[in-house]
Formats: sequence, C-alpha cells, structure tokens
Amino acid sequence: MTQMKRLKSVTIPVSTFENVMKQFDQAATKLKIDPGLMEFIKYPRKSTIVKLPVRMDDGSFKMFTGYRVQHSIARGPAKGGIRYHPNVDLDEVQALAAWMTWKCAVVNIPFGGGKGGIVCDPGKMSEGELERLTRRYTTALLEVVGPEKDIPAPDVNTNEKTMAWFMDTFSMHAQHTVTSAITGKPVVLGGSLGRREATGVGVVITVREALKHLKMIATKTTAAVQGFGNVGSVAADYLQRLGVKVIYVCDVFGGLCNPDGIDIPALIEYVSKKKKVVGFPGAKPFDKNKILYTKVDILVPAALENQITGKNAARIKARIIAEGANGPVTPEADKILEKNNVFVIPDILCNAGGVTVSYFEWVQDRMGFFWTQEEVNNRLEQFMTSAFNDVLQVALKNKVHLRIAAFMVAIQRVVDVVMLRGIYA
Repeated sequence: MTQMKRLKSVTIPVSTFENVMKQFDQAATKLKIDPGLMEFIKYPRKSTIVKLPVRMDDGSFKMFTGYRVQHSIARGPAKGGIRYHPNVDLDEVQALAAWMTWKCAVVNIPFGGGKGGIVCDPGKMSEGELERLTRRYTTALLEVVGPEKDIPAPDVNTNEKTMAWFMDTFSMHAQHTVTSAITGKPVVLGGSLGRREATGVGVVITVREALKHLKMIATKTTAAVQGFGNVGSVAADYLQRLGVKVIYVCDVFGGLCNPDGIDIPALIEYVSKKKKVVGFPGAKPFDKNKILYTKVDILVPAALENQITGKNAARIKARIIAEGANGPVTPEADKILEKNNVFVIPDILCNAGGVTVSYFEWVQDRMGFFWTQEEVNNRLEQFMTSAFNDVLQVALKNKVHLRIAAFMVAIQRVVDVVMLRGIYA
C-alpha cells in the first residue's frame, strides 16, 4: 500500500515530442487529408545517435552522446540548430526537428526540419574541449549533413564560433571550402548580416502585427521577457524601439524590474561584461520564477520549452504571448489560455525569423553574392509579415487559435509537395 502511494506521487515528465504530436493532431483533424498520408508526414524520417570520444584537457577521454534528427526533407534539405545542454535527449531533439518542419513551411522557405544536440555541460568545458567535441560530432555526421541534405545552425549554448568549427571540419573532409554546409557562421566566413538578431527581430515583427490586429497601441503597452540570451535580449531591444515599455526581464541567474521601463541597450552592454542580468544598476531585483505571472500586455517566453503548462496557465495575466522559445506552452495550457482570451503567437511562426535569415545565408553562400543589412531586413520583414497574415486569415476563417492555424498552413504546404512528388515505392 505504501509503495502504491509512493508511485502515485511520482511526477511524470512532460514529453516534448508528445506535445508536438498533440499540436499536429489538433490541426490535422481540421484538414481533410488521407490518414495514411498524415502518418507519413507526422513522424521523423531518420534519427541518428552517435557516441563521441573526446580527449579532455587533463589527458583523459570522456564519452559524449550526440543526436541528429531529420524530421522531413519533402520541401528541401533538413534545417535546424545544434544545442549543447545536459538535458538533451532523443525525445527533445525529435520534437524540435518536427517544429522546424512546420516552422519552415509556415514562412514558406524550401527546407524541411532537422535538429541536433549533444549531452554536455558547456559551462564546465574549456574552449579547446568544446572545439574537439564539435569536430568529432561533425565527423560522425558526415553521411547525413551537407548543403543539399541537412544544414545545421546555432541553438542553445552554441554560437558563431561553434559553427565555424563545424564548417571547417566539414570542409577539410570535402577538401574544399563549403560555406553552405552550415548557417549562423561569422560574416567573414560566409555568414549573413542580420542573422544573429533575426530570431528576436522576427518575434517583434509578429508582435507588431498582433498589436495591429488587436487594435493595441505599442507605446501604451508593457512587456516581460523571460530569458535574456540572444533571442530574449534582441526581442527586448526591438520591443523598446517599437515603443513598448519593457518592465521585467530575467535570465537563469535572476530577474529585474523597473516600472518606468528598463534601459535595454544599457542592460545588453552590462550583460556583455557580467554575463548575467543580476546586479544591473538600472532596475530592482525581481524573482525570476514569477516573471510569467506579471501583469503586462506582452509576455515573451524566450528560454526553454514547457514553461507554461496546464498547472500554471491560469495565472498568466498577459494579453499577448509571443513564443520566442520553442515549445514554451503545452497543449493543455493552450486550452486555458484560449479560454482566458490570451492571444498566443505560436513558436513556429513567432520565432521563425532565425531560420528565415538562415535560408538567406544559405542562398547567399550558394551563389557567392552577399546582401546588405538593409536587404536582409527588408526580406525578413516581407517573409514574416506575409506568414503572420497567412496564419491569421486561416485562424479567422476556421475560427481556431493561431497555433492550430499555423499548423494547418504548414501541414497543408507539406502535404501539397508530397502529393506532387508522389510516394516512392
């Protein structure tokens, strides 16, 4: 009896992949598509697991586990980032790869979905160890990645330098420089201007369009941003440029609050030196665990997935949630938020600016001709605005919330391509 009570008290972790499947199913039921075809496009086509022996700085060897999942290549090469994190597992990577398929389809770029990751704690590793790990991982994936197969990019705890190591390793094996093998590279190595800021800028473009739709005035709104990494910091900066008063921010170390608005450029400068928001003199300390429940007009979850669930969704006070992170809201939370009239801009639309400019980078690398910052920004504006309006029209026509509408747009675009290509047998 005691043992059964203990079993009942165990909390079953949320499966990110199951959440994606639920989101898919909710949208798929709205479309009149053959069930067998739906099964074909629903699940990952290939999952690769690699074991990576790396020599550490002390001379010892340590084994790491790496993943690369290709969810779909129907619309083009797989596309998606590589994350380094202690909690990386196959379930998460499969989920993220599926989101990438739908994200690329929503913004209508010719890519499928992929994602990669390595189980490691980069904060406890030297730069040399990270470089050796990256090169080993790249070499282990040579058969599945490449400019016409699967094009990685930065994600959690990876950056331009990581991508440079990846590109160099791939190029050494190809015996010629292959800049288009990866995106998110330094500009001098074939990266695109505007790529670093693209995800955060895309978030703000969709927020701006949502404010128009809801007839809200940017200069009369407030915002909270959870996560102050690349996406969160840029989103906060561009929200402020839009006229929104950003009054709460947080990172993994702590939170900040200033009812008069935080000076975001000054905070970005501070974080570039201190590596955390804590201690910034232009705001008061704030409990980072309460940032989701602050009374603001716009909430930007830009940290990790599964932040807003069925257990805490009722506590959300924001009018708009702009999903800067992948999967911050679970399907159970979606139902509560919809009931409470919260306007959620889903991740596969909201944070698609990064993959859109990654596409621009890949195009520029392939043709060997590079665009100005203005050209990149103008094209990003066109893609994101068009995608938002496509999704909004489907939402209004079918009387569904934006997440279901975004999945409906994406699924239909993948299905159309599959039907035209046919099923190889």
